[in-house]
Amino acid sequence: MLKTLSRPLVRLGERYLPGALTFAVVLTAVVAVLALTLTDSGPVEVTRAWGDGLIGLLAFMTQMALVLLLGHMLANTGPVRRLLTAAGNVPRTPAQAYGFVALCAAIASLITWGLGLVVAALLSIEVAESGRRRGLKLHFPLLVASGYSGFVVWHMGYSGSGPLAAATPGSFVESQVGRIIPVTETIFSWWNLVGIVVAVAVVVATVVAMRPGPGEKVVELPEGARLSDPEEGGLIDTHGDEGPTPAERLDSSRIITLALGLALLAYLVIWYSQEGFALTLDIVNWTFLCLVMLLVRSPAELGRLVVSAARNVGDILLQYPLYAGILGMMTATGLIEIFADFFVGIANEHTLGLWAFLSGGLINLFVPSGGGQFAVQAPIFLDAANQLGVDPAIVIMGVAYGDQWTNMIQPFWALPLLAIARLRTSDVLGYTAVTMLTTGVVFAGIMLVASL
Repeated sequence: MLKTLSRPLVRLGERYLPGALTFAVVLTAVVAVLALTLTDSGPVEVTRAWGDGLIGLLAFMTQMALVLLLGHMLANTGPVRRLLTAAGNVPRTPAQAYGFVALCAAIASLITWGLGLVVAALLSIEVAESGRRRGLKLHFPLLVASGYSGFVVWHMGYSGSGPLAAATPGSFVESQVGRIIPVTETIFSWWNLVGIVVAVAVVVATVVAMRPGPGEKVVELPEGARLSDPEEGGLIDTHGDEGPTPAERLDSSRIITLALGLALLAYLVIWYSQEGFALTLDIVNWTFLCLVMLLVRSPAELGRLVVSAARNVGDILLQYPLYAGILGMMTATGLIEIFADFFVGIANEHTLGLWAFLSGGLINLFVPSGGGQFAVQAPIFLDAANQLGVDPAIVIMGVAYGDQWTNMIQPFWALPLLAIARLRTSDVLGYTAVTMLTTGVVFAGIMLVASL
């Protein structure tokens, strides 16, 4: 049934889904029209809101860029790359290959979303290359889609920006609720942990069910498209036979990066001993920077990793201002409140979490920024939770579930993965649309169970 469902969705995606930048521009126009028709704002107010919004979320953009940059760097360090190569040899059948990529990407996404996206791309290539050597016919777009499907659980894990924001002292959640909401009540709640297991199992089953059957079209990884050597891309040697200078020997030494890694490790130990298990986006970033510094062999290798990772951060940084402009229009004109208030108005104490999830999924199509969306949408649902006597952790995770859910048909976060895999958005989003349908049932069910 899932394979039958995926065929028309894949064909629609291939023919009619535009590139990610075009998608962002079209969304901008759609939101502008909605703001003009559904609110009292005029063209001048909407245009001003859009222009002012373009520079919004700058601090959050930096945090998100670091998550992706450091996740990419970590995945490309020598030890992690060797682990990925070994992992690529694990699947022995096509079904195992698709399911394995989805499972590994989901686990990595639960650690941090940036690592999940990068691991999804790199592991897809390694599995495809290994499969070709052993005579397995693997459909490469579905392999990459399997990896991106694993991303659908990222907000349930270590780097979920909504739960982390709620757990950060001084956040708007603390001022509105009267206390911070620790991750023990959100990420590590029993219902979220059970939901992770169920959702990952559904993702794996979904991608396996969509695998091509005998006689169906299979697009394999092109010859020569395997990953580049991590040692490539060094600086030009301008000294000839003179040998390395003292400065070059220092840049090739592990002492510098190891010292910085140990300093970061000491900071993290002090942080956790003093603050407890308090996770913030900054701590997530410093944790992965620490691991990168401990695993690289020299500043020179670190430089190569930065150059490689920066190529995949660029597309996101280019489009972030457009989505910040969309968020500016939706916030300044009150459009986002209209959407959220509609769902709050039809909710009760048993369904508020469900409507928070569905509202989050809708708004995420226009504002695919977990933190930015949470900052605008969560206060409305937290106020409703207070009035209805609902645990605020439920609406926090409801908004988070919605944000991760519709990423499966929003090309924004697929950009770094597609850049590494050298595919188009239309190659994979038809498959991930099916993932959205199957996991939507899981997320809705979790919200209803948690609200009992």
